[in-house]
Amino acid sequence: MMKTIGHNLNLDVKAVINFPPKGKIPKPITTWKRKKVWFEVEEVKLKSKLESVTKSAFGFGVSAALSFCIFFHAPPALAQSLTVAFPVSRAPEVNAVQRTLVEAWGLIRETFVDPTFNHQDWDMKLQQTMVEMFPLNSADAAYTKISGMLSTLGDPFTRIITPKEYQGFRIGSDGNIQGVGLFINVEPTTGHLVVLSCIENSPASRAGIHQGDEIVEINGEGLDGIDSEGAAQRLRGNAGTTVTVKVKDSSKSSYIREVNLPRELIKLSPISSAIIPHKSSEGQVIKTGYVKLSTFSQSAAEDMQNAIQEMKNQGVHSYILDLRNNPGGLVKAGLDVAQMWLDGDETLVNTIDRDGNMSPINMINGHAITHDPLVVIVNEGSASASEILAGALHDNGRAILVGNKTFGKGKIQSVTQLHDGSALFVTVAKYVSPALHDIDQVGITPDVQCTTEMLNSAKELSTKDKTSISSLEADSCIMVAEHELDMESKGTLS
Repeated sequence: MMKTIGHNLNLDVKAVINFPPKGKIPKPITTWKRKKVWFEVEEVKLKSKLESVTKSAFGFGVSAALSFCIFFHAPPALAQSLTVAFPVSRAPEVNAVQRTLVEAWGLIRETFVDPTFNHQDWDMKLQQTMVEMFPLNSADAAYTKISGMLSTLGDPFTRIITPKEYQGFRIGSDGNIQGVGLFINVEPTTGHLVVLSCIENSPASRAGIHQGDEIVEINGEGLDGIDSEGAAQRLRGNAGTTVTVKVKDSSKSSYIREVNLPRELIKLSPISSAIIPHKSSEGQVIKTGYVKLSTFSQSAAEDMQNAIQEMKNQGVHSYILDLRNNPGGLVKAGLDVAQMWLDGDETLVNTIDRDGNMSPINMINGHAITHDPLVVIVNEGSASASEILAGALHDNGRAILVGNKTFGKGKIQSVTQLHDGSALFVTVAKYVSPALHDIDQVGITPDVQCTTEMLNSAKELSTKDKTSISSLEADSCIMVAEHELDMESKGTLS
């Protein structure tokens, strides 16, 4: 069937859509293909009867009045085509973003996890946004309109970032950035930008910024309506430059301070490790391998595999995997790490699509690198891929969880680069753990909780740094983890 979308604007858009004689639709000049979504774009000049209407409505003649007709073709099984028409902006950079708007709108229409689009008419939302975008003169203002449209979905994780912001995102995923060393995220209930963690010895860490602090301003500009990637982009910049940040201290509700942070080259090696030798209750010397995973970057799985293998070769008898303050990252990296500890065809996570259909993601003939006892440490800063990994290891009986309840981000986003170099993040599914425990806005409660006094984050260490190892052994949560490993070893021996 055929469905038409348009907006009157004193202009008969339906006539615009149907202006080409039947059977003589102009040949498309641009085609985008994203998964199951196809867009065909064609510009058509208005003629004859529409000329006078166009002049009165927009104040310019036919030569400038182009109708931007989008023919959206759903997958053949849906047997539906959709035609969208709207006036083309005379500002070229806005016109480019108009195309981006339709591309983003279509991807949301096809893949967003909530098929009601937060109980609104998504087709009408495109019309409204296009009308609002038409008179604008800058690409930045046009992108803001797209962000406004996406915000009506009620999902802070579905967002668009500009081409420049996407470059920064990709650099971060690759493992190196020029910035201040902060991991930040939008707190879903308040919309505030909060610190998930600071990279050890980074400018932010040296300035005394801590997990849970709220970022209020960057370079004198408020952050209302700014998502985490937009704020991160403002914090990044060339090494040697500075950025001024206002921070609301999490421990003092009304205390806001301003700090000047130098930007530096931050190497985001996601893995740090150490071997902790200690004596069991029977007096035996036991080597525990400690691995801290700070983020799920592209190199996380390979670096984890190398760390496990190296410690295994050094005679490690048990392992502690520290996911505290790990905000997530690439879901695939989390799944790849999980498979290093599990055998067989275990379920790693269950996804729930927009229609409520649940699908397990299973291993295929997996072979663990080691079967030695494992404890995973988590806290409030453990989110997203960290929660997928912790849930997979816990629910499959592979690991004991120690720490505090996790962040609670149980949604999966796809990232699609759009035609103009921008990128669209879309929540495409929810997930639950292998044992069907809901995670979103709930989190994972560990088997053994640490008290507030135990929440000192473990420091990144080298295996040769004895002073660092001493401080590592003094971490209360790691002491609890070692106790659990000792108890598990006794159970194994009995």
